[in-house]
Amino acid sequence: MKRVITYGTFDLLHYGHINLLKRAKSYGDYLIAAISTDEFNWNEKQKKCYFSYDQRKSLVESIRYVDLVIPEENWEQKISDVHKYHIDTFVIGDDWKGKFDFLKDEGVEVIYLERTPEISTTQIKKDLNKDK
Repeated sequence: MKRVITYGTFDLLHYGHINLLKRAKSYGDYLIAAISTDEFNWNEKQKKCYFSYDQRKSLVESIRYVDLVIPEENWEQKISDVHKYHIDTFVIGDDWKGKFDFLKDEGVEVIYLERTPEISTTQIKKDLNKDK
């Protein structure tokens, strides 16, 4: 069985997220989605989420392409995750291109997927704030 992992915040879930998860799943048989915790988002990314971690986890668990959801609690856990979950392929959006190439040294294929161009959580938040 080929195992794939991807990471993200997955706040304000939209079709770009679904597209990423569907494409990530196409690289293997079992997809793990690691979702940034509220604490990690705030303390490390200075990002406040609309939905709590538990709400985001519940949403992502309901997507048919995802087999398991785990918490992302720090930047460093990626190496331990690929070993703990016997990961073959790491998939993430191409806005991170080159940032996770170090995982190749762990025997993992690293794939940067092109983002769905016309949609992003950041853009949704900006658009919603325009009318204020």
